[in-house]
Amino acid sequence: MEQRKLGQGLEVSALSLGAMGYGKDREISDRKDMITLLHQAVDLGMNFFDTAEVYGPWTNEVMVGEAFKGMRDKVIIATKFGWDIDQVTGEHRGGVNSRPAQIRQSVEGSLRRLGTDYIDLYYQHRVDPDVPMEDVAGVVQQLIQEGKVRWFGLSEAGAESIRRAHAIQPVAALQSEYSLWTRDPEGDILDTLEQLGIGLVPFSPLGKGFLTGKLAADTQFPQNDFRSILPRFSTAALNANFKVVELLQQIAARYQATAGQIALAWLLAQKPWIVPLFGTRKRSRFEENIAAIDVQLSSDDIATLNNTKFDIQGERYPEALMKLSGR
Repeated sequence: MEQRKLGQGLEVSALSLGAMGYGKDREISDRKDMITLLHQAVDLGMNFFDTAEVYGPWTNEVMVGEAFKGMRDKVIIATKFGWDIDQVTGEHRGGVNSRPAQIRQSVEGSLRRLGTDYIDLYYQHRVDPDVPMEDVAGVVQQLIQEGKVRWFGLSEAGAESIRRAHAIQPVAALQSEYSLWTRDPEGDILDTLEQLGIGLVPFSPLGKGFLTGKLAADTQFPQNDFRSILPRFSTAALNANFKVVELLQQIAARYQATAGQIALAWLLAQKPWIVPLFGTRKRSRFEENIAAIDVQLSSDDIATLNNTKFDIQGERYPEALMKLSGR
């Protein structure tokens, strides 16, 4: 698989697989299948994988660690700290917590669960408004000096937070939502990343499945599907937003590709330091997604996707969750 450079010399596969959907519950009913898919991803050329202590909490990191036991040198593992998780019980108490002592406890727990003595990329999952970015970056700098972490990352951080952190410990990557229907990073964030030499790892590059074209405009989601509480996935919003999918499908037909592949190819074409992060539980979807690397969009099609104005309806998250996406 094609390799791309993020920041500070971190080189990874051009696409990354997020394990968030694998084993977020206390019991992982399809654990064996998920581990098999992670192994297959490595066999198909991917080396960049994403997890976090909050997924579960903890069960996800344990499974990722089990999957990559004996093949640590073949993978680059990213995990995250920053939510207020009791480090004894694993209870997610809600809210954020990036106090230095909490970071210290979090890294030791992640190292143990992942079965490794170092974390390749360690993200602050959300900005903590009660802890200066300089303090957060300072602790991660110490962890890098101790050999427990190799690169520092931020998630959903704003330009000022990025600059403040980077001034203390150079940041390798920002992980934030970015896709054809979530264009928030364009402008100040992308400009800041380019100026400072920081890579972008956009999550939900397929709009939580919407941009694949595999959902109908009137899709109803069961209560156990996270999308059922997202304003952007209400019936009214889906109908209004379907124009994005229609354009993707029109362009896809010219390339004998899928709408999802065009959405990923568009992201890959934006900057050479963008590495989209997608999630899937099926090998067929995985193979479809990584084939996007071979789709070379014309400059006209890129311009069309860049310049078409979509009036996207609905917020990314409910108001309570939006408040936790501090910048």
